[in-house]
Amino acid sequence: MTTPTPHTPLRSSLAGDPDMAELVDMFLEELPQRLTVLTTAVDTGDIETLRRLAHQLKGAAGGYGFDPIGKAAGSLEALLKASGDASQSQLSSMAGSIADLKTLCERALLGRTH
Repeated sequence: MTTPTPHTPLRSSLAGDPDMAELVDMFLEELPQRLTVLTTAVDTGDIETLRRLAHQLKGAAGGYGFDPIGKAAGSLEALLKASGDASQSQLSSMAGSIADLKTLCERALLGRTH
């Protein structure tokens, strides 16, 4: 078994379900904007936006068959909740979790079929 790299496409577990194809595509179409918001929130220290986005990604990604993204977003959400009003230095300590989430989202975009 090989370990996925940042360049290994991540595909939805629902990719073969014709009833879900359009919804999965819509999720993927919105993902670049979510990544932009994520990056901006990290850069500006906007903890509330980051917390909200992590929560949204946790539910949406899981619902559309991107369980690794959902789990990473859930982990980040838990860290953010545990930190309360996180400071920029606390946010820096979450850099690994944030980077993991971004990498998974980028891998999902690589897996787009059209």
